[in-house]
Amino acid sequence: MWVIFQKEFAGYLHSLIAYMVIGVFLTAIGLLMWVFPDTSVLDYGYADMGTLFSTGPYVLLFLIPGITMRSFAEEKRMGTMELLLTKPLTDWQLVFGKFMAAWALVAVALAPTLIYYYSVYQLGSPTGNVDTAGVMGSYVGLFLLSAVFCSAGMLASSFTVNQIVAFMMAAFLCFLLYTGFDSLSALPLSTRFAWVLKQVGIVYHYESLSRGLIDSRDVVYFVSMTGVLLMATKTSISSRQW
Repeated sequence: MWVIFQKEFAGYLHSLIAYMVIGVFLTAIGLLMWVFPDTSVLDYGYADMGTLFSTGPYVLLFLIPGITMRSFAEEKRMGTMELLLTKPLTDWQLVFGKFMAAWALVAVALAPTLIYYYSVYQLGSPTGNVDTAGVMGSYVGLFLLSAVFCSAGMLASSFTVNQIVAFMMAAFLCFLLYTGFDSLSALPLSTRFAWVLKQVGIVYHYESLSRGLIDSRDVVYFVSMTGVLLMATKTSISSRQW
């Protein structure tokens, strides 16, 4: 698994993908936080990082499929998938190694945003007047959310040999998981059913973590969702139908 991780992560760093993802993410978030008047921290009148954590998932919703779309689709198209499967590693090690490489790249993209936290911390009046617990909880939520998106992207890539198709499928699946269930819960349904739908979606658990209280139930939700999607990916790869 470690060999697969090293190979995939090095592949990202030796291509434009890593630099484009990091550059686009930081540029988009930077403009939203500091430049655009409707979302700028400087126009809020108080130190807050809500812009990062409210818009970040939507930016990642498109960037992460761009990272994962080549995971298996490219291997199949190039004919190297069969070669990988002859190596002394299990399907699970192959899937998990590729997943960890994609997730690590997202973590690298998120790391520079800590500078934004430092800037907001210094801008507070008095200095440090910022909800640090809420910020840390939001970072945990964003990191766990990115794991779900990465696993969804891996699943989409395992279904096709076309990277564009994999990207579109992954973006739709990420959107469905993030806001789809929450939107469905707003329909005129029974209160109990609407509540269940809301809890199935990511928004409910992400917002819960953003309050600064890291509830084990929310963490278990993200870990379980990631595990289910990775298991589905492993099943797709094990079918050997491509």
